[in-house]
Amino acid sequence: MADADTFEVVREATITASPERVHDSLANFHAWQSWSPWEGMDPAQSRTYSGPEAGVGAIYEWKGNRKVGQGRMEVTGDAPTEVVVAIEFIKPFKARNVATFTLRPEGSGTHVTWSMVGPKTLMTKVMGIFKSMDKTIGPDFEKGLAQLDATLSA
Repeated sequence: MADADTFEVVREATITASPERVHDSLANFHAWQSWSPWEGMDPAQSRTYSGPEAGVGAIYEWKGNRKVGQGRMEVTGDAPTEVVVAIEFIKPFKARNVATFTLRPEGSGTHVTWSMVGPKTLMTKVMGIFKSMDKTIGPDFEKGLAQLDATLSA
Protein backbone atom coordinates (compact mmCIF):
# COMPACT_ATOMS: atom_id res chain seq x y z
CA MET A 1 0.00 0.00 0.00
CA ALA A 2 1.25 3.47 -0.86
CA ASP A 3 2.16 5.99 1.83
CA ALA A 4 2.87 9.72 1.59
CA ASP A 5 6.26 9.10 -0.05
CA THR A 6 5.15 6.45 -2.56
CA PHE A 7 2.54 6.04 -5.25
CA GLU A 8 0.62 2.94 -6.28
CA VAL A 9 -1.34 2.22 -9.43
CA VAL A 10 -3.55 -0.89 -9.55
CA ARG A 11 -5.77 -2.31 -12.28
CA GLU A 12 -7.52 -5.67 -12.51
CA ALA A 13 -9.13 -7.72 -15.26
CA THR A 14 -10.19 -11.27 -15.98
CA ILE A 15 -8.27 -12.80 -18.86
CA THR A 16 -9.90 -15.63 -20.83
CA ALA A 17 -6.87 -17.90 -20.64
CA SER A 18 -5.41 -20.32 -18.12
CA PRO A 19 -3.16 -19.00 -15.34
CA GLU A 20 -0.26 -20.88 -16.95
CA ARG A 21 -0.70 -19.11 -20.32
CA VAL A 22 -1.11 -15.73 -18.65
CA HIS A 23 1.96 -16.35 -16.49
CA ASP A 24 4.04 -17.33 -19.52
CA SER A 25 3.09 -14.07 -21.30
CA LEU A 26 4.13 -12.02 -18.27
CA ALA A 27 7.37 -13.79 -17.28
CA ASN A 28 8.79 -13.70 -20.84
CA PHE A 29 9.58 -10.20 -22.12
CA HIS A 30 9.61 -11.48 -25.72
CA ALA A 31 5.82 -11.95 -25.35
CA TRP A 32 5.27 -8.35 -24.20
CA GLN A 33 5.42 -7.06 -27.79
CA SER A 34 2.02 -8.68 -28.40
CA TRP A 35 0.22 -6.99 -25.48
CA SER A 36 2.20 -4.17 -23.83
CA PRO A 37 0.37 -0.84 -24.07
CA TRP A 38 3.63 0.96 -24.87
CA GLU A 39 4.84 -1.19 -27.76
CA GLY A 40 2.93 0.69 -30.47
CA MET A 41 4.16 4.13 -29.41
CA ASP A 42 7.44 3.83 -31.32
CA PRO A 43 7.67 1.06 -33.93
CA ALA A 44 11.36 1.93 -34.43
CA GLN A 45 12.36 1.54 -30.77
CA SER A 46 15.34 -0.68 -30.05
CA ARG A 47 14.98 -3.69 -27.77
CA THR A 48 17.66 -5.77 -26.10
CA TYR A 49 17.03 -9.02 -24.23
CA SER A 50 19.52 -10.69 -21.91
CA GLY A 51 19.61 -13.31 -19.20
CA PRO A 52 17.31 -16.32 -19.37
CA GLU A 53 14.45 -16.43 -21.89
CA ALA A 54 11.90 -16.04 -19.08
CA GLY A 55 11.63 -15.94 -15.30
CA VAL A 56 13.96 -14.54 -12.68
CA GLY A 57 16.92 -12.78 -14.28
CA ALA A 58 15.23 -12.15 -17.64
CA ILE A 59 16.08 -8.59 -18.73
CA TYR A 60 14.52 -6.28 -21.30
CA GLU A 61 16.04 -2.92 -22.21
CA TRP A 62 14.46 -0.41 -24.55
CA LYS A 63 15.27 2.92 -26.14
CA GLY A 64 12.80 4.90 -28.20
CA ASN A 65 11.23 8.23 -28.96
CA ARG A 66 10.07 10.78 -26.35
CA LYS A 67 6.86 8.86 -25.64
CA VAL A 68 8.67 5.57 -25.01
CA GLY A 69 11.86 6.88 -23.46
CA GLN A 70 14.60 4.56 -22.29
CA GLY A 71 14.72 1.99 -19.54
CA ARG A 72 15.30 -1.49 -18.26
CA MET A 73 13.10 -4.20 -16.73
CA GLU A 74 14.14 -7.35 -14.91
CA VAL A 75 12.02 -10.21 -13.62
CA THR A 76 12.90 -10.41 -9.92
CA GLY A 77 10.14 -12.73 -8.75
CA ASP A 78 8.49 -15.62 -10.54
CA ALA A 79 5.93 -17.99 -9.06
CA PRO A 80 2.87 -19.63 -10.62
CA THR A 81 0.62 -16.95 -9.08
CA GLU A 82 2.90 -13.90 -9.26
CA VAL A 83 5.45 -12.20 -11.53
CA VAL A 84 7.47 -9.29 -10.11
CA VAL A 85 9.34 -6.88 -12.39
CA ALA A 86 11.86 -4.24 -11.31
CA ILE A 87 11.63 -1.25 -13.65
CA GLU A 88 14.27 1.41 -14.11
CA PHE A 89 13.29 4.39 -16.21
CA ILE A 90 16.28 6.31 -17.56
CA LYS A 91 14.63 8.81 -19.94
CA PRO A 92 12.68 11.07 -20.07
CA PHE A 93 13.12 10.98 -16.28
CA LYS A 94 14.85 8.67 -13.83
CA ALA A 95 12.72 6.43 -11.62
CA ARG A 96 12.78 2.97 -10.10
CA ASN A 97 9.48 1.17 -9.62
CA VAL A 98 8.23 -2.35 -9.02
CA ALA A 99 5.39 -3.89 -11.03
CA THR A 100 3.64 -6.97 -9.68
CA PHE A 101 1.25 -9.19 -11.59
CA THR A 102 -0.85 -11.37 -9.31
CA LEU A 103 -2.80 -14.25 -10.87
CA ARG A 104 -5.68 -16.30 -9.56
CA PRO A 105 -7.93 -18.77 -11.39
CA GLU A 106 -11.42 -17.41 -12.01
CA GLY A 107 -13.94 -19.58 -13.80
CA SER A 108 -12.34 -20.70 -17.05
CA GLY A 109 -9.93 -17.76 -17.00
CA THR A 110 -7.49 -15.86 -14.82
CA HIS A 111 -8.04 -12.79 -12.68
CA VAL A 112 -4.97 -10.55 -13.08
CA THR A 113 -4.05 -7.70 -10.76
CA TRP A 114 -1.37 -5.39 -12.19
CA SER A 115 0.14 -3.02 -9.65
CA MET A 116 3.08 -0.67 -9.72
CA VAL A 117 4.61 1.08 -6.73
CA GLY A 118 7.42 3.55 -6.57
CA PRO A 119 8.77 6.53 -4.70
CA LYS A 120 7.30 9.95 -5.28
CA THR A 121 10.21 11.70 -6.93
CA LEU A 122 10.38 15.40 -7.60
CA MET A 123 9.07 14.66 -11.12
CA THR A 124 6.12 12.58 -9.90
CA LYS A 125 5.32 15.22 -7.30
CA VAL A 126 5.33 17.91 -10.00
CA MET A 127 3.19 15.67 -12.23
CA GLY A 128 0.86 15.11 -9.28
CA ILE A 129 -0.08 18.77 -9.30
CA PHE A 130 -1.80 18.23 -12.65
CA LYS A 131 -2.63 14.51 -12.65
CA SER A 132 -2.24 11.68 -10.23
CA MET A 133 -0.03 8.76 -11.24
CA ASP A 134 -3.18 6.63 -11.21
CA LYS A 135 -4.78 8.81 -13.89
CA THR A 136 -1.53 8.98 -15.86
CA ILE A 137 -0.61 5.27 -15.90
CA GLY A 138 -3.91 3.56 -15.03
CA PRO A 139 -5.37 3.83 -18.55
CA ASP A 140 -2.19 2.23 -19.95
CA PHE A 141 -2.61 -0.69 -17.55
CA GLU A 142 -6.26 -1.05 -18.62
CA LYS A 143 -5.22 -1.07 -22.29
CA GLY A 144 -2.45 -3.59 -21.60
CA LEU A 145 -4.78 -5.97 -19.76
CA ALA A 146 -7.35 -5.73 -22.58
CA GLN A 147 -4.62 -6.42 -25.15
CA LEU A 148 -3.33 -9.34 -23.07
CA ASP A 149 -6.85 -10.80 -23.05
CA ALA A 150 -7.27 -10.25 -26.80
CA THR A 151 -3.89 -11.83 -27.54
CA LEU A 152 -4.43 -14.91 -25.36
CA SER A 153 -8.04 -15.50 -26.36
CA ALA A 154 -7.31 -15.28 -30.10
